[in-house]
Amino acid sequence: MSVEETSFLIEYLLSQRNVMLDGLKTILFAILVYIVGRRIVKICLKLTDKWMKKREMDLGVQNFVMSCAKIGYHAILIFIVAGILGVGATVAAVAASAGLAVGLALQGSLANFAGGVLILMMKPFKVGDYIIADGAEGTVESIDIFYTRVSTSDNKVVVIPNGTITSGNITNTTNASKRMMVIDFRVSYDTDVDALREDLLAMMGEEPLLLKEEPMSVVIDQLSPVKMKMLVKAWAKTEEYWDAKHHLLEQMKKILEGYYLPSNEIQKALPVTERAEP
Repeated sequence: MSVEETSFLIEYLLSQRNVMLDGLKTILFAILVYIVGRRIVKICLKLTDKWMKKREMDLGVQNFVMSCAKIGYHAILIFIVAGILGVGATVAAVAASAGLAVGLALQGSLANFAGGVLILMMKPFKVGDYIIADGAEGTVESIDIFYTRVSTSDNKVVVIPNGTITSGNITNTTNASKRMMVIDFRVSYDTDVDALREDLLAMMGEEPLLLKEEPMSVVIDQLSPVKMKMLVKAWAKTEEYWDAKHHLLEQMKKILEGYYLPSNEIQKALPVTERAEP
């Protein structure tokens, strides 16, 4: 670089020093605003959380609102910093264009967001409820913006899109204070049904987890060529349902052991078309 070119560059930089200093000040100020803004966002999130807890809002609503608030507060901060840098209009235009493109590309996610809003408005279930939805069964852990997390009885976490939940059937087993259990089993035709019914009802009357004030029954449900299908019906508190069912099954097994035909007798009773091959 020649002496003339060097002198021209120095003179140009000196002439632009005020502009450069102003730009540097603006950038430093924007960084300062961003740092302070991050702290303010955290404070706002804490205040929002405290406000909802004070009003004892549903836990699912709290999680959903906090997720939306986190995105909203940070978006406001970004637009403020962009305005300080003088690119607010550009950022807004880019955000609008990007929002349209992303919205078209992520229609499923928007449906999940709408599903989350519907869940919180209609309240088919809440955090802590035991539900059956989209083939999954378990306790609701959280209701987020796009997904609902369900913890199964074997300690797995199933993440279900909110849109899928609201577009399908939802079974909430926690809404009622009590549940009826229906257990089916099969016995042969030579079984003394009256004696079996008497034994089962006597056993059920002594089960501590079954509700004695609710009706209990043992009935014939179906008839097949070889056996009868019977049903045991009883009620239990919702929170004790599974313990009551498992214990009832154990006690039923002890009683039914004396009523089933031996395997060789069952083979003789089978029609020719249904007999197993040797």
